[in-house]
Amino acid sequence: MLRFKEFWTRKTLVALGLGQFLSLLITSTGFSSSELARRGINAPTSQSFLNYVFLAIVYGSIMLYRKQALKAKWYYYAILSLVDVEANFLVVKAYQYTSITSVMLLDCWSIPSVMVLTWFFLSTKYRLKKIAGVVVCVAGLVMVVFSDVHTSDRSGGSNPRKGDALVIAGATLYAISNVSEEFLVKNADRVELMSLLGFFGAIISAIQMYP
Repeated sequence: MLRFKEFWTRKTLVALGLGQFLSLLITSTGFSSSELARRGINAPTSQSFLNYVFLAIVYGSIMLYRKQALKAKWYYYAILSLVDVEANFLVVKAYQYTSITSVMLLDCWSIPSVMVLTWFFLSTKYRLKKIAGVVVCVAGLVMVVFSDVHTSDRSGGSNPRKGDALVIAGATLYAISNVSEEFLVKNADRVELMSLLGFFGAIISAIQMYP
């Protein structure tokens, strides 16, 4: 049995702290997207454009400094970038139709999606406890959708059903993106992945923003 002292190591605490900080950032971006939607600002692709630009600048500079050949085909990164851009677009777009609570909860659909994809494509094995946790997660998501469909309070959005569908679609694309990134990090290079994801993501976002 795992002892308490063995679990609370410095590595575990750092990982836990970084995870909570990341959660805070995600919540902040979600709140910002919700406020923009509430004020009638419809710019889901524009909100992610600078993220890709900064990724391309920072990691692209490191990649150019290394002067290494690509370890994976460039079109893999182009396809991954398209999936990632559209995932961001769908989830941010959902804020215009449903509440921030529903978006943040339904975004967790990416968890069971990732588990299915990693089991199928990466041959990852999961224990019964993790599978049970995913079942509980899916049950909670079903309840959120059921609540949005049948609730009489529509203050959270103009069309909760459409918003929920957009979030679920976006979360599925997030899962595909995350699993692909895991595969490329393990089999190619992290810097290469981030730089080309930013490069192609910025191009795709710019094209999509063009009226």
